[in-house]
Amino acid sequence: MDYCADLHIHSPFSRATSKECDPAGLAGWARVKGIQVVGTGDFTHPGWFSRLREVLELAEPGFFRLRDENVPAPLAGLAPSSAPVRFMLTAEISCIYKRHGVVRKVHNLLYVPDFAAAERINARLAGIGNIESDGRPILGLDSRNLLEILLEATPDGFLVPAHIWTPWFSLFGSKSGFDTVEECFGDLTPHVFALETGLSSDPDMNRLISALDRFSLISNSDCHSPSRLGREANLFSTGFDFFSLRDALKGNRRETFSGTVEFFPEEGKYHMDGHRDCGIRFEPDVTRRHGGRCPVCGRPLTVGVLHRVLELADRDTPLYPADAPAFFSLVPLAEVVGEILGVGPASKQVMSNYVRLIDRFGSELNILLRADSAEIAAVSPVLAEAIVRMREGRVIRQGGFDGEYGTIKVFEEGEVARLSGQGGLFSDGESPRRGRPKAAGRPPAAGGRRSVPPARSGACRGTRSRPGRGARLWCIPGAGGRRCWQCRARTRPGSAPSPSRTGQPPRCGSDWPLRRARLPGRCLSAPSTASASTGSGAKTPTGSWWGTKAGSGCCGASFPSSESGSGTAWPRRSPIFCIATMVGTHRSRCASTWTNWPGAAPWTWTTWSRP
Repeated sequence: MDYCADLHIHSPFSRATSKECDPAGLAGWARVKGIQVVGTGDFTHPGWFSRLREVLELAEPGFFRLRDENVPAPLAGLAPSSAPVRFMLTAEISCIYKRHGVVRKVHNLLYVPDFAAAERINARLAGIGNIESDGRPILGLDSRNLLEILLEATPDGFLVPAHIWTPWFSLFGSKSGFDTVEECFGDLTPHVFALETGLSSDPDMNRLISALDRFSLISNSDCHSPSRLGREANLFSTGFDFFSLRDALKGNRRETFSGTVEFFPEEGKYHMDGHRDCGIRFEPDVTRRHGGRCPVCGRPLTVGVLHRVLELADRDTPLYPADAPAFFSLVPLAEVVGEILGVGPASKQVMSNYVRLIDRFGSELNILLRADSAEIAAVSPVLAEAIVRMREGRVIRQGGFDGEYGTIKVFEEGEVARLSGQGGLFSDGESPRRGRPKAAGRPPAAGGRRSVPPARSGACRGTRSRPGRGARLWCIPGAGGRRCWQCRARTRPGSAPSPSRTGQPPRCGSDWPLRRARLPGRCLSAPSTASASTGSGAKTPTGSWWGTKAGSGCCGASFPSSESGSGTAWPRRSPIFCIATMVGTHRSRCASTWTNWPGAAPWTWTTWSRP
C-alpha cells in the first residue's frame, strides 16, 4: 500500500503547541494534507498518554485509529473527509548530559507498537526525571542509555535521533553534538538505523558524508500546530502496519521506502550561519574569514547546518545507491498561493482559495506532488506554473539563520502580474494584491533593515491604560515631527506620547505602548544623567526612547517585563532594554550604531514610575 507518514509531532502538553493538536484536530488536518499515518507525539506525558488510551483503538498491528472517526473538517467550507488516518505511538526526549567532559544536548524520537510498551518506558523515565512538566521531557539521561531502556521495554521499538543537525539540540549540532553516531550510542549503535534530517538539511547534504550511508534518512514536520502537518513527511509503499513501516526503514530501499517530502533546506531556521540580533547572515566561508564572530557585536555566530555538514563531509558531491529512496523538495501550498495573491499565507484570502483547491484536488500533497500540471492549469495557469517550477527546483532562495526561517519564492518581482494578465489565482478570482504605498517618514533604516515603529494597542477611542499601572499615554498633535500611528496627526518636534493622570480628554486618544523596536544596532553602554532610570540603575540619554531588546544589549540595563520588580512597568512579553538616541547616529563603546528615521524629530519620553 502507498501511504504518507508524518512521525514527529507534538501534543498540547508540549510548550508552545496549539490546543488544536488533539487527536481529532490532527486527524482532520491529516486528511486535508493527504497524510495517512501520524505520530501521536509525547506519549511520555501522563495526561496525554491517558487521553490517547481514551480516544484511540487498535486498527492494524501497531497502528491506532480514533474510536469516533467522524471529525469535522478543520477549515470552514471544506467538506468532511472519510479518508483513513492512523496513529503511531511516538515521543521525543531531550537528553542533556555530560560525555567526555562536554555537555551534550541531543533530542531523540521513540517509536513503540503498543500502549503496554509505552507504559513500561514511562515508568522507567519517571524514576529518572520529571516527565509531567512538558510533553517533551528534559532528562539527565545519556542517549545510549535511553536506547537501552527502549530495547528492554520492547525489542520491537526503535529510536531515531531527531533533527540531527540543529545547532543547539541534536546528534551533530554545532553547539553540543557529536561527530559520529558511534560516539553517541557506543555499543548500541547497530540498533540505530534511521536519522531525521530536520528542516534545514536534505538528503543531498547528508549524502556528502560516507559515514551516514547505511542510515535511512527520514523527514517529519515536528509540528506544534496541526496546520503544519506534512511540511516534511515520509512516503512508503509497504504493509500498512507498524512492523512493515519499521522494516521498510531498516531496508532503506525505494521499493518499500519510496522517499521523503522535504523543505527546501534554505527555508529552515538554521541553514546558514549568522547572528539574528544583528541581522548577520553568512555562508560558511565568510564565517571562517570573520573567525566565527559577528562583525557588529563581536559575539560568536550561530554556526548553521550547512557549515556543520561541510565540516564533516568527505565527498564533494552526494552519492546514492541505485535503489535509494527519492526525495521531493516542496513549498507549502498556502505559501505558494500567498505569493501569487500578494498576501500572507495565513490570510483569509489565501485560506478561501486553499479550501477551493483542496475541494478540487483532494489534498495538499496531491496538488504539490502528484496532480498533472495540465489539470492544475485548467483551474489556474499561474498556479500550474508555480507548481512546475517548484517541482523542478527553480525557486529563489534566501537561507534561514540563527532561528529565523528563510524564504523561498517562485516568482520574480512583478512576474505574477505578467503571467496572470492582471487576473487572480482562479479565472474568477481576485487580482494579485499590490502592496500599500509606504508611508512617509518610515523608510528602511541604515544597513537595509526596515525600522518598525511602535505597535499600537487599539484604535483612537478615548482613555486607555498603558501597559502596567499608572500613567496613560497619548499622542500630542502639533506641527511637524512624527505622525501619530493612529490618527496620522503630526506630533510636535521634541514631544512624544506623555502620561496623563488628570483624566483630561486627550487631543487624539492614541495609545502608544512600545512592544518592539527593531532598529539596527545595540543598547548604549554609557549612562546619562538626563533621563529616566532603568531597573539596573543605568540611564538612557536625553532624546532616546525605550523598547524591547533588538540586540545583545551591551549595557545590560533592563526594565521589568511586567509589573513585578522595581522601576518602570512595561509590556509583559519580553525584557526591555534601554536603547541609544534616535537623533542622528550615536556610537557607544561597543562601536554599534542607532540611526533615526531621516527627517524625524527626536522623541522625549517622560519618566514612568509605579504608583
